[in-house]
Amino acid sequence: MRGFCFRLTGGAADGPRLGVLQTPRGAIHTPAFMPVGTQGTVKGLTGEEVRETGAEIVLANTFHLYLRPGPEVVAHAGGLHRFMAWDGPILTDSGGFQVFSLESLRRTGDEGVTFRSPIDGSEHTFTPEGVLEIQRRLDSDLVMPLDVCLGYPADDAQAKEALRLTMLWAGRSKVRGVAPHQMLFGIVQGGFSAALRREAAERIVELDFAGYAIGGLSVGEPREVGYTLLAEVTPRLPADRPRYLMGVGSPPDLLAAIARGVDLFDCVLPTRVARTGVVFTRSGRLSVRSARFRDDHAPPDPTCQCRVCRTYSRAYLRHLFHADEMLGPRLATFHNLAFLGTLLGEARAAIAAQRFETWARGVLAEYRTSW
Repeated sequence: MRGFCFRLTGGAADGPRLGVLQTPRGAIHTPAFMPVGTQGTVKGLTGEEVRETGAEIVLANTFHLYLRPGPEVVAHAGGLHRFMAWDGPILTDSGGFQVFSLESLRRTGDEGVTFRSPIDGSEHTFTPEGVLEIQRRLDSDLVMPLDVCLGYPADDAQAKEALRLTMLWAGRSKVRGVAPHQMLFGIVQGGFSAALRREAAERIVELDFAGYAIGGLSVGEPREVGYTLLAEVTPRLPADRPRYLMGVGSPPDLLAAIARGVDLFDCVLPTRVARTGVVFTRSGRLSVRSARFRDDHAPPDPTCQCRVCRTYSRAYLRHLFHADEMLGPRLATFHNLAFLGTLLGEARAAIAAQRFETWARGVLAEYRTSW
C-alpha cells in the first residue's frame, strides 16, 4: 500500500467528515462521488470531460472488463489507466454484484462462484484469489474483494450464508493481498438485519483492511431501512480508514450517507437517467423530453454553472433527445456528473464551516424527486 494515506481534515469521526485520500495517482478529497466507467469508459464522455465535472476518481467493473476485452489486453496496453486514457485513481469492484445478478447462470460454493457469460454463454469461475489477480492485471488503485451481494428482500438464513461466504472470501483475499501500489478494501454485508450488519462490521474490521466498503444497500429496500442499517455500520468502522458506500448516487441519499460518516460513493444512476433525458436540478429531477419544454429556453438548471447550463437550453436538449441525436445523452451526462461534483464540493465546504446539517436541510427542502 505504498503511497496511500487517508487523513481526516474536519468534521466528526461518525458524522459528516472531511478527508483526503492520497494515492500514488493523485488525491481524492472526500466526501467524493466516483463516476461509473463500467467498461473502462464513463458512457459518452472523454476522460478530460469527466475531469471537468470535478471527478478525481472513477470506477471500473472487473466482471465486464474480464469478459471483454480481457485483462490480458488491458495489461498489454500498460494497464487500465493507459488503456482508457485516465491518469487519476481508479477503483475496480470485484464483479460480485454482476455475477450474483445472474441467478440462473451461476453456481456458488466455498471455493468461489462459477457462472456463464451473458455475452456468449461460456463458463467461468471467480475465486477470491482470481478476482484479485484480474485487478492486479488491470492495475487499478483501489481494489474490492469478491463478496456476496443480496437483493431485497432477503431472509436471515440467506443473509447468514452470504455473510459466511463474504467473510471466508475476505480472509482469503487478505492473505492473497494486492500489489504494493494497490489498496484493498474489506466489504461489510449482512443483508437487512441490524444484528448481522453489526456482526459483519466488527468481523471485517478484525481483518484490518486499508479501507471499508458497505455493500448490499440501495438494492430495492425502503430508504429508511438503508439509512438505519448504515447507522449501525459506520460507528463500528475505524475513523482513520476511508468508508465507501457502494451503489448510491441520488442527491438525498448522498447527503444522508455523508451525515452518517461515509466518504466515497459510486452509482450508475446519474449517467443512466441522463441517457433517458433526465437531468438533476436543485429542485429535483427533470425530464427534458417533456412537451412542456418545447419552447423553454432556460438552462437545464438555472442555478448550475456547468458548461452545459451556460450554453444550452431545455428546449435544445429536448430537441436532441426527440431527434435521437447522440449529443443529447452526452450533454445530460456531463451536466448530471457536474451537478454532483458541485453538490459534493458544497458539502465539503459546509463540513469545513461546521454547518453541514443546516446546509443539507436547505438543499433537501428545495429538492424533490420529479420525473
